[in-house]
Amino acid sequence: MAAGKEIRGKIKSVENTKKITKAMEMVAASKMRKAQERMRTARPYSEKVRQIAANLSRANPEYVHPFMVEHPDATVSGMIVVTTDKGLCGGLNTNLLRAVTNHIRELQSKGRSAQVVAIGNKGFGFMNRVGAQVVSHVTGLGDTPHLERLIGPVKVLLDAYAEGKLNAVYLCYTKFINTMKQEPVVQQLLPLSAESLEQGERGYDWDYIYEPDAPTVIDELLVRYVESQVYQAVAENMASEQSARMVAMKAATDNAGNLINELKLVYNKTRQASITKELSEIVAGAAAV
Repeated sequence: MAAGKEIRGKIKSVENTKKITKAMEMVAASKMRKAQERMRTARPYSEKVRQIAANLSRANPEYVHPFMVEHPDATVSGMIVVTTDKGLCGGLNTNLLRAVTNHIRELQSKGRSAQVVAIGNKGFGFMNRVGAQVVSHVTGLGDTPHLERLIGPVKVLLDAYAEGKLNAVYLCYTKFINTMKQEPVVQQLLPLSAESLEQGERGYDWDYIYEPDAPTVIDELLVRYVESQVYQAVAENMASEQSARMVAMKAATDNAGNLINELKLVYNKTRQASITKELSEIVAGAAAV
């Protein structure tokens, strides 16, 4: 029964794996609800700031912020890549990094290079492996994003753009659609342009009266705009991560159950064949006597 003993060991091993994946599925489901609530709570603010920034970019203001100035002569683009710190979440990171890689290739085909800010351990490791220029990174964010940890690394690209060294800054993350669907997004963060920001039809132009003055208001607004977009991207990515992990662990648990059933069937067939062989030997020995 050496084969039977080996099969029993495999069954025990798969059963232990099934317990782990089931526990991870339940933990991910619990974290997913909190992450979705945080993401949905931040969405209205993020969308409103985005709308105001779009209107502002069409208003021809008396003061032009550096984030609103285009730099067509610059040959470098900045990319903020938001990924997860941990794996076991299906193809979530793979799909996003594929989209980022395709975008970098498009930039290279136009004679431009890319500087990357990596948020998340998976993206940081991937960018280092492919030889991308990683100017800053942040990992170990945990289950709750903190804005003060995000702004520091991102500020490297923002300052470079304000100095005219970058022609654009892109924000790359996984947008949460629903529990079963998450899609990678590569959107332009800077420069601010009405065409890239507005989501509805253009009905009319906006103009503003600033109090106390235009530089104070616009500087504060655009800082809030960048902060809100980066925070929302991380919140969306965390909600997508927990959803993808829950689905992946559920599929792993189901596959483990199917594998256990198959191994039990093989074990029973092997055991039955062994018993039949022993009986045949006993009957043959008795007939010889």
